[in-house]
Amino acid sequence: MTTDSSISVLRQPGAIEDPLTTVLREGARRLLAEAIEAEAEDFLQSMREQRLADGRSRFVRHGHGPERTIQTGIGAVPIMSPDVV
Repeated sequence: MTTDSSISVLRQPGAIEDPLTTVLREGARRLLAEAIEAEAEDFLQSMREQRLADGRSRFVRHGHGPERTIQTGIGAVPIMSPDVV
């Protein structure tokens, strides 16, 4: 019995095979996260004057929502968006 095999591993859809794509996806994820964070912060700043009847802020931030995937030109990128209530 020999250990030689003619079976080849096929590339799976969405699998990253080169370091450049890995760097690009990480950069895209980071840029999307920063843009979403900045947008949430701008929204909270613009609504900071609005108060409830008891004086508390009407809009507050409560961490992050569940992770979701956004499709980009280089593939799917997972992100977590801020929770603003």
